[in-house]
Amino acid sequence: MELSLATRTVAAHTVLEVTGEVDVYTAPKLRDRLTELLEAGTRALVVDLGRVEFLDSTGLGVLVGGLRKARNLGGSFGLVVGQESLLKVFRITALDQVLPLYPTIEAATGQSGDGGR
Repeated sequence: MELSLATRTVAAHTVLEVTGEVDVYTAPKLRDRLTELLEAGTRALVVDLGRVEFLDSTGLGVLVGGLRKARNLGGSFGLVVGQESLLKVFRITALDQVLPLYPTIEAATGQSGDGGR
């Protein structure tokens, strides 16, 4: 499956909605879009992985790179991860201790009392 990216604004956050598979072939497209958004001035970025069907190590690396770039620019970076299969990938790699994970967009943008995972 191809990778599809769309952005929208929620509570002063830019939400990047990712759909499809993030792998060695599609990860550069995601990396380029993250870089583009951050270099254009986005300082509150949420990546919604709710429609991602597959995520490999290349994709994980792109997400860690996005976090680093956002922090270096003084911004925030969070991931919305609701599916257990993806959460398992973050737990196994211990990236759940590095990347801010949220169960919903509302939690990630501070619109509810839910905390991060």
